[in-house]
Amino acid sequence: MYEDNDAYVRAVHDKGLKFDLATMSRRRMLAALGGAGLTAAVGGPLALGDATATAACATEVESETAGPYPADGSNGPNVRVLSGVVRNDIRPSFGTASGTAAGIPLTFSLTVLNPSCVPLVGAAVYAWHCDREGRYSLYSSGVTTQNYLRGIQATDAAGKVSFTSIYPGCYSGRWPHIHFEVYRSLATATTASGQIVKTSQIALPQNISQAVYATTGYAQSVTNLSRISLSTDMVFRDDLAAREMATVTGNTAGGYAAALTITVPA
Repeated sequence: MYEDNDAYVRAVHDKGLKFDLATMSRRRMLAALGGAGLTAAVGGPLALGDATATAACATEVESETAGPYPADGSNGPNVRVLSGVVRNDIRPSFGTASGTAAGIPLTFSLTVLNPSCVPLVGAAVYAWHCDREGRYSLYSSGVTTQNYLRGIQATDAAGKVSFTSIYPGCYSGRWPHIHFEVYRSLATATTASGQIVKTSQIALPQNISQAVYATTGYAQSVTNLSRISLSTDMVFRDDLAAREMATVTGNTAGGYAAALTITVPA
């Protein structure tokens, strides 16, 4: 039995699709029995009398596999310890790498709460995702010398972090998504042995993704998205991303803003 999310994710991140499907189903069934509802809105503790909202907020966001391309030290490179990784704009590569990810602009934010519905101030989020071609920097052919679309931010007084990025592509077999890890502090997040509090993913809406993928550079994503659904995705299939679906606004001309509020362990 694994005592924390860090140990669990590091142990299972590369065990494959069959393992992930079975494991996600068991964990989410338990979560469904223990709590229900969508994540609470940001703004501090909920009123004590609002039992339904409090129960909803107290339900943790699902723990998900970090996948094979985290670059967090668990599978190859570790960008978390590199100078320059703490940043808002994750479109360019940093350090000794060069190059900038192209695509429709996307600003995405996470508001992190504890089970008492109080914003976690001074926690840290490491976020990463694929480029518009569906490639992960440091791992995928053609971008192994890049480290773009990866970065760390500390939560502010409202428990919020925000990243300036591009809308990720849809690669074969997966719904459009963004990976993230939550740490207790910025110091922990940028330390090689730093313990992860929560590993999960942000799902992106179908209608927004379809609009983005109709633009230049996302051609392969059109086909890939047509072959996947939330109900068949290996990560989101159990509850259709009930606590992981971002609210997204904007358009292809001006870019998009995505937001999600999550609850993590105390």
